[in-house]
Amino acid sequence: MIENVSRREFFRQSGALVLAVAFGDASAQTDATGAFAPSAFVKIGPDSVVTVVVTHVEMGQGTYTGLPTLVAEELDADWSQMRIEPAPADAKRYSNLLWGEAQGTGGSTSLANSWLQLRQAGAAARVMLVAAAAERWNVPQGEITVTRGVVEHAASQRKASFGELAAGAATQVLPSEPPLKSAKQFVLIGQPAQRTDAADKSTGTAVFTQDMKLPGMLTAVVLHPPRFGARLASFDAFQAKQVPGVVDVVRFATPAREGLAVLARDYWTASKGRAALVAEWDESHAFQLGSAEIMAQYRALAAKPGTPARTVGDAGQALAGAAKTLEAAYEFPYLAHAAMEPMNCVVALKADGCDIWNGEQFQTADQAAVAKLLGMPPSHVRLHMLFAGGSFGRRANPQSDFVLEAAAIAKALGGNLPVKLVWAREDDMRAGYYRPMYLHTLAAGLDARGNLVAWRHRIVGQSILAGTAFESAMVKDGIDATSVEGAANLPYAIPNLAVELHSTKIGVPVQWWRSVGSTHTAFATECFLDEIAHATGKDPLALRLQLLEKHPRHRAALELAAARAGWGKRVAPGRALGLAVHESFGTVVAQVAEVRKAGQAMRLERVVCAVDCGVAVNPNIVAMQMESGIGFGLSAALSGAITLKEGRVEQSNFHDYPVLRMPQMPSVETLIVPSNAAPSGVGEPATPVIAPALANALLALRGQPIRALPLSSQGLVLA
Repeated sequence: MIENVSRREFFRQSGALVLAVAFGDASAQTDATGAFAPSAFVKIGPDSVVTVVVTHVEMGQGTYTGLPTLVAEELDADWSQMRIEPAPADAKRYSNLLWGEAQGTGGSTSLANSWLQLRQAGAAARVMLVAAAAERWNVPQGEITVTRGVVEHAASQRKASFGELAAGAATQVLPSEPPLKSAKQFVLIGQPAQRTDAADKSTGTAVFTQDMKLPGMLTAVVLHPPRFGARLASFDAFQAKQVPGVVDVVRFATPAREGLAVLARDYWTASKGRAALVAEWDESHAFQLGSAEIMAQYRALAAKPGTPARTVGDAGQALAGAAKTLEAAYEFPYLAHAAMEPMNCVVALKADGCDIWNGEQFQTADQAAVAKLLGMPPSHVRLHMLFAGGSFGRRANPQSDFVLEAAAIAKALGGNLPVKLVWAREDDMRAGYYRPMYLHTLAAGLDARGNLVAWRHRIVGQSILAGTAFESAMVKDGIDATSVEGAANLPYAIPNLAVELHSTKIGVPVQWWRSVGSTHTAFATECFLDEIAHATGKDPLALRLQLLEKHPRHRAALELAAARAGWGKRVAPGRALGLAVHESFGTVVAQVAEVRKAGQAMRLERVVCAVDCGVAVNPNIVAMQMESGIGFGLSAALSGAITLKEGRVEQSNFHDYPVLRMPQMPSVETLIVPSNAAPSGVGEPATPVIAPALANALLALRGQPIRALPLSSQGLVLA
């Protein structure tokens, strides 16, 4: 049964349509085990355990804690009785409401998607439990209270647990619009709660894909083409099959690529077999440019007008008539996702379909792609969602690349045995998908008093949506919305503004990377604004506040971070502060970075981060995600770069794609702007802000702007 929430109410709170999906009919609210299951998201067993079916993968961002908090709040459950169950692949029941009828995790939408959905599920269950108690005790429902999992009628001194009432509750009518608490009534929302995944991850009992073991399972490693677009011409598997323990070598093909898979009982044996493979590749249509050549093409494009993404006034005329103009170009390399757990997937082909186990981030796309490859209905592809050891967007690949690889290998093997595909770090670096390389050129026009009157911003880079199922919906009039986000919606009040885009067609596979377009637009816009402030002798904070009169959320976050960081106070010699503010995924983040000279190097010592993310369901997780996003963004800013030479990726592992080390991580203080608005995302919005905040601090310290990332490419070292 599907109950529509009032459209007016939902749009008022979150801006999307929500559905409360229930099992069966309203007179039989039980699941297959007989537990009380008033909706597709909540089950209450006779032991009073409340199980929340979570549709979003837990990859470190806290969904397995934040989402059950919503149910527990409205249900008035005790936190100790809450449990988690990953949702199966079922877009009709478990779609991401902000994506349409598609199930998946991404875009920092988990809480935003579930805010009303899960609160309503918890509230409905509470109403039905209360109704069951009133019926059992023959008392008015209005006299019954629920506190920490105990249903009580004070006047008659009767109490019951959820489990005791579950059977009776299952016979009650499902309320279509159960009353929800006001913010003043919240007990759990807004308070820290212990993470539900902490104990299992700390003790090693949490199950990731790499932990999966099935009877007879073989491990597969793949020999990928050395260049993107190369095709397998011939191969000799004789030596590989002579390696003790190697079971088979199979050739496979997916829409994205083809390759050879070596199968063995364990990973190391399969790896030895791969090393012994002899393969010849047809590279006649392979990509063979290097990073320097690509950037040279980008510079030529940037000299020409691009496709308009946003136009306010006449930036060209205003620049021509400006008293002074400033120009800058900012360069950004390809970036790898480099999650702690490289890509992997377990596939078992059976007579009745296909079972897949992995840290599943995009159920609907992967289910459809595997079904097409195997020639079976999507419903016959059963996805089992496990923990993911990070992703940063990589596991939600629009081509379903590594998932299809695993399915294709299992198919090529004949479907006799389960297959676990394991990518090495080198596979992840050299055969993956990347954050695109970008070039930004900006020009600003100033009047005689130094006021900003014109802003022209040209962006050159690959579209991550071109050729995907998202292109028709998200590429309009030649503009990939993800390429210009953070630039086309620039919040600063500038009377003449032009944002233009050149979407290039380069044979390097690309996809979204944590915080997507904001990873480069925030740096270009915030660093250029600081360059303008320094050129005109204006305070960077004062300049921003002046231009943000119509954006109170940005102003509030900036002022909060700046005040805590001591902006405007005297800074000790050899130290400097830099700030930046940016909105992504509905969340505004402001950061102030403090740097100091440390011999021949610089040291980032402190970051103050202010975040406006609506209601902070769990302040601890908000702080964790701000720290995580800062560390991730800082890692890329310092040394992250995937470079190409003659079409080959030069990096292979963390020795030449270094990530942030613990001693390099600054102290981070997170301040949450109070809000009663519906929650917005926190998994990504901190990432794009740290690099410009750091670069602006270095500008203040050194007097020289940073116009290319990573800093290591500029000879800059942070101790």
